[in-house]
Parts: sequence; structure tokens; C-alpha cells
Amino acid sequence: MIPSPKSPPDQSFWRRWGLSWGGWLDNRRGEWWLLAQVALILAHALPPWPDPGSWGYAWPLPVALGGAVLLLVGLVLAVQAFLGLGSSLTPLPEPMVGAALVTTGAYSRCRHPLYQAVLLCSLGVTLALGSLLHLALLLGLCAVLGGKARREERALAAAHPDYAAYRAATPAIIPRLPWLDWRAL
Repeated sequence: MIPSPKSPPDQSFWRRWGLSWGGWLDNRRGEWWLLAQVALILAHALPPWPDPGSWGYAWPLPVALGGAVLLLVGLVLAVQAFLGLGSSLTPLPEPMVGAALVTTGAYSRCRHPLYQAVLLCSLGVTLALGSLLHLALLLGLCAVLGGKARREERALAAAHPDYAAYRAATPAIIPRLPWLDWRAL
């Protein structure tokens, strides 16, 4: 008997998250939000511009070290949030069908701790490098993650009847920052 061919594990992994070629073309599950987020995160690998030394003074070492610490704290928070989601994890703003609503651990502090961690990492890089380019990338991430979270919350509210109470009681991304903390849609 000849065994039936199986699809490669990577293909099923991507399909589990709902990623498809059609979605990249028409944004059916919010793929464009993910694309913008990934592009902004990857752009943080660019060198600082303008170089802080070009301003005529050295970037303060305590600010640079503080930025490095923020980057590390953001990475730790990202791991906590990532692990907290477990099988409900998806990079798209549309939740997976049947995924549980997670409101404990990092998700008791804010509704989108992964986005909070990404912003903290971005702020850390910005402070560590003293770069206006990276400040612009941070602001771009604020806009993209705020928009992505809003789309995600509409889908979560439709999928989970108890989401409205969670949303009313828990900050979105950054407490008391208007674009990053809204308590009702």
C-alpha cells in the first residue's frame, strides 16, 4: 500500500491562522494590517537617521541604556502575551473560529498585550538610537496597531458575548492614551 501524500506542515500552519493568497490580495481577514505591522517592525533594523552625532552632541548614555532596558522588557512582555494566548494565537485581526477568549495573565492588564509589547520595544529602540526615523516608525506602529486592534475587537465582540464587559473594564493597549485606549467601540 502506498501512503497518501500529506501537505507540508508549513502549509497547514499558515492555513490554521487563516492566511491565504486570496486574503493577501483582498484583505479579507485583515492581512494588510499584518503586512503594515511587519513592515514597520522590520524597518526598525534600519540605521538611525539622522545620526544623533550629526546634531553636534553625543546621545546621552543613560537614555540609550534606558532604551535598551525598555526593549528587553518589551521582549519579555511579548513572550508572556504570546504564551498566554496559546492555541488562540493568530497574527491576523480576525480571531480563529472557536478560539477561546483569553482574559487572564497578561490579558488582565490590557486587551492587546502583544501590541503593547511591540510598542514598548519600538520605544526602546527609538530611545537607544536617538533616531527621528525610529520615532516616525514608533508613531506609525501606534497608528497601525490601534487600527488593527479596533478591527480585531469588532470581530471579538461578535464572537464572544462576554467581550463587551471585558472591553469596558480593561485598557486596550496603553492605559489613558486616547488612540491606544478606548473602552467602547
